[in-house]
Formats: sequence, C-alpha cells, structure tokens
Amino acid sequence: MATIETLPRKRETLDQAVIRFAGDSGDGMQITGSQFTNTAAVFGNDLATFPDFPAEIRAPAGTLPGVSGFQINFSSRDVFTPGDAVDVLVAMNPAALATNLADLKPGGILIVNVDNFKEVDLKKAQAKTNPLEDHSLDGYRLFPVELTKLTRLALRDLGLDAKSMDRCKNFFSLGMCYWLYNRPMDHTYKWLDEKFGSKPVLAEANKLAMKAGYAYCDATEAFQVRYEVPAAKLEPGLYRNISGNSALALGFVAAARKAGIPLFQGSYPITPASDILHELSMYKEFGVMTFQAEDEIAAVTSAIGAAYGGALAITTTSGPGMALKMEAIGLAIAVELPIVICNIQRGGADSGPRRRHSGRLLLDGPRGQPDRAQIHGARRRALRRLPRQRRRAVEDPDARRAARDPGEVSDRA
Repeated sequence: MATIETLPRKRETLDQAVIRFAGDSGDGMQITGSQFTNTAAVFGNDLATFPDFPAEIRAPAGTLPGVSGFQINFSSRDVFTPGDAVDVLVAMNPAALATNLADLKPGGILIVNVDNFKEVDLKKAQAKTNPLEDHSLDGYRLFPVELTKLTRLALRDLGLDAKSMDRCKNFFSLGMCYWLYNRPMDHTYKWLDEKFGSKPVLAEANKLAMKAGYAYCDATEAFQVRYEVPAAKLEPGLYRNISGNSALALGFVAAARKAGIPLFQGSYPITPASDILHELSMYKEFGVMTFQAEDEIAAVTSAIGAAYGGALAITTTSGPGMALKMEAIGLAIAVELPIVICNIQRGGADSGPRRRHSGRLLLDGPRGQPDRAQIHGARRRALRRLPRQRRRAVEDPDARRAARDPGEVSDRA
C-alpha cells in the first residue's frame, strides 16, 4: 500500500464533499480531477463530476477566459448532481480564484498557489488588488501554498528542467486533497506507471510531487482536521466509472454492430470532443475506422465519403468547429447522405474575451440549415449508473412523477 505515516489529527466524518480544481488549461486540472474521481470510485463512493473547459481557443495563460476546472461530488449515499456549493477550492492562479470563488461555501477550504500571485499574474486576471492581502478572503479557510516552489524542491534531484517540474505541481495539489480526505495513492501510482511507461522519470516526478503534497499537509500545523467520507452502500456488482463521451462512443459501436455495417469517424481534435476519437480508436476489432483529419472541413467531408460507401459515418467537434463544417454539411444535405454530427459544446463564447453565450448552438437548429434534420443536444458531463426507476421514466410517462423524488429511488440497474 502506498501510504504515509501521519501525525495525529482530528477527524470528521461527512456524508459528502464537493471539490473543485481550477487553473489554466495547461495546469492539468482535468487529469487531477479525473484521478481523484477514480480513487473515490475505487474507494466505493457514489459520485458525479463536471469537467469545465474554457470556451475560447487557447486563451492567453493566466486570463479569466482561459480557466479550466474539474468538480467532483463524492458521497456515502446516492449522488445525482456534481454539486452546487463547493467545500474545497484549489485555485492555481488569480484568474481561477476570481472565476470560481463565488461557488465556495462560507468557511470553505481554499488552497491557492501563491507563486502565481505576482503583480503580472494579477494584471492578467484584471485584479486591482491582491486578494491574498486585501482581506477579501477572510470568510474562508485560506491555505496559501508555494506549490511551484515546493514541487521544484521535491523534484530537484531528477535532472528535469524547470518547465517539466512545474507541470507536476497539479499532482502536489492532488496529494494535498488525498491527505485531506484520507485517500490512498495506490491507484494513481498505477495510472502514472501506465501513462508514462516509456518515460519512467516523468512517472517518478509526478509520484514525488504527489507524495510531497501529502507530506506537506501532514507536516504543517495549518491543517488540523482530516475528513472521512465513507463508502456508499451499493449493491454488489460490477460498476464502471464512465464519462458521457465514452458512453457515446460505446453507443456508436453497439449501433454499428447491430446494423451490421462498419463504423467510421472522421474528426479534427478539439476539446472536449477529442475523447470520442480516442475511445473509438481502441475498437478496431469491431470494424471501427477512425481518421484524424487536418482540419474541420476535411473531417466532415471524410465522413460524407464514408456514408457514400455505406458506413455509419460520424464526425465530432465543438463550438467553432461546427461553424467550419457548415459548407460541407450543406453538401451532405444536398446529396441526402446520412451522417451523425456531434457538437460537444462548451459553455460560453467560443473565441475571444467576449460576452458568454452559446450562439453556436443556433447552427444546430433551423437557423443553421433549415432543410436538414434537427440536431438534438445532451449534457456533456460524467455519467453514472442510473437507478432503474429513473431510466424507465424516459419511456414511461407514468414513472416520471416517482422519478422526480430521489428519496424514493433505491434499486440500481
């Protein structure tokens, strides 16, 4: 077991907890949140997550539009949402703090990377004063941590350059959260070994950063309380932690197999739709063909060609990619070739520091191409196994009333 001997601390047992990791797109917040999620799932908690990607295309680092986040609600009882108010917020820079602080509960735990709160960082986040000094955070339990500095100290003997070491600071924060909620690090160790099998020094670097974060919480007197969220009482069986994109990919494979036709996906990589391409690339033995195109038009036209050849043809994109596909979509409509287009939409304007909206969704309706079939939307968030009663409500109107009350739902599919 990858555990560390810890000093005695007061322990509190909670029914549930909500954690949000927030930082730049390059800070690894999605990986950090995913690893905490996997550990919570292995521990036996019921959970729901919400990955929040910036709507802009590569917004400048440290700016408000470029903040990426990942929220997890894990519990010892049934969970139906990713949670609203946050118990713990990890903010890697002033922009992440400014865009997420409103969701932190009064008295909630706030962990910030003070190394990224210099004058230039505050200017990028449009902050007039330093929130760590102006008493605006007095209503929270603030833990200012030199994440970047401490990560570099932990990795100083590995021979890595400063940039490579700084990329590991997200695992320092992950180690802190593992300590805070008394979670083992074994599962993440195993994942790192698999992820960086060809680069063992990077696996070791992230392990050391995570251990350093865990040890930091144990050594400093600032952290006086550790929390326990017991495992949920779930019926025995095989459970799977699955995201919406992964479920969609599996649905495509199943549909193609049932139809007895090959499945083809032609897509250009774009967050957060790329996961579907990654997932489908692993199912070649089921007659799945994937093509990573050089641009959005090439992606959709390759799908049109596959449809002409008799395949179940799909293409995926997000926000601005949908607009770039429109000319070729008109061609598919003109020749009446069926293709499936997935717009894994981001929440907000798709480029530039503009007013937040989802204007690209209008392209999916009659204002885009009025002669084509409507494209139906679904929420992009992590999925969990729904109770049988909730699933029946989709097809049985009489079951909807019962499904509205989560307290009446106890059996699982």
